[in-house]
Amino acid sequence: MGYAVVLGEALVDLLETQRDGELIYRQAIGGAPLNVSVGATRLGGEVQYLGSLGNDTLGDRIAQFLRQTGVGTAGVTRVPVPTTLAVTTFEGAEPTFQFYGEPPSYALLRPEDIDEKVVAGAAVVYTGSIALMREPFLAAARKAWAVPGPLRVFDPNVRPKLLPDAAAVTALRELVSGFFATADLVKLSAADAEVLWDGADPAAAAERILATGAKAVVVTCGAKGAYVATAGNPGVMLTAPTVDAVDATGAGDSVMGALVRRLLSDGVPAEPEGWQNYVRFALAVAGLVCERRGGAVAMPTLEELTDRWGALL
Repeated sequence: MGYAVVLGEALVDLLETQRDGELIYRQAIGGAPLNVSVGATRLGGEVQYLGSLGNDTLGDRIAQFLRQTGVGTAGVTRVPVPTTLAVTTFEGAEPTFQFYGEPPSYALLRPEDIDEKVVAGAAVVYTGSIALMREPFLAAARKAWAVPGPLRVFDPNVRPKLLPDAAAVTALRELVSGFFATADLVKLSAADAEVLWDGADPAAAAERILATGAKAVVVTCGAKGAYVATAGNPGVMLTAPTVDAVDATGAGDSVMGALVRRLLSDGVPAEPEGWQNYVRFALAVAGLVCERRGGAVAMPTLEELTDRWGALL
């Protein structure tokens, strides 16, 4: 089993909650790509994280957390700005994010920080999410994405709070389409699809993405499950396991982490049924994440997954 390279943001979530009748914010390490790194690692995969961290106490905590989790940090760059904060509010278990910090500490990875030999040696390269909306990170991600060899895995991870108008949505759609076109796998949420294509449902979104050149698409639909489609084959809606969700933060990222883990161990499925099996596994991971609080810290191990659902691999 080879390793994965993951590029994107790491930050600190401030999660809104109640304690003794008072509104407080609980600190949690997060950022979608960091969550993917941790999720794949805890499931037994090997991951090298490439990203920029602030040079403050919070940046130190993120770096320590990655090391303790077993995520490779040789590609981490420390930058002289405070760590970005994401204030997280909830409607039920579903989170909404508002970001604070300028320039964002997570988007300062430069093209010259990318070790092309590390990327070329990987079995999988992942990028995506809000870091792509800023330079120099976008240039760094494009450099890594262009390295031949690894499977390419992408997640747009749309955040409406960062899209003030229709022009911003159009610009993001054009940006992510460039990555879709050469992706072996695209994972996005139904909410992402609605923003990018004016209310498009999962099937319509998958069709659009496959038309760009992507080979497989997974659209997560919260408690309903996920829609899976591959080039030249009809899509299938898969149901999610029933859980008592308390916090959906990081659930979509855990799906991606689980898919990366399966790609590392078993490669690209030869048939659509193989992708469906991967996604069923990933939905079981996400269900367990939703039964816990906090993003990265909620990512389960294989042992915890087996304890909850039985044998899945």
